[in-house]
Amino acid sequence: MSNAKEVTDSSFQADVLQADKPVIVDFWAEWCGPCRMLSPILDQIAEEHQGKVEVVKVNVDDNPGVASKYGITSIPAVYVFKDGDVAATSIGARPKQHFEQAFAEFLG
Repeated sequence: MSNAKEVTDSSFQADVLQADKPVIVDFWAEWCGPCRMLSPILDQIAEEHQGKVEVVKVNVDDNPGVASKYGITSIPAVYVFKDGDVAATSIGARPKQHFEQAFAEFLG
């Protein structure tokens, strides 16, 4: 489905909060149609901006701790983390151009 790394409640601290570059986190679930539509868009962004930003996925059904901590109530929810903090957010499936504009400062 996606080339993005799966991050869990237990690996979130190391994979996202302690990352040395911005991390785009896709909060999603298997049953979510819009989440599946968004996945190839985020894969493209990851490929086009390789080395500048990391793209990972968190399945909210399997990892309720992280989802709860960040108040994820609607998916897909895409958060950018930089230096351990939430730096930008986008809720819902959107076209690629939306993410490129909304997250431009993190994409290089």
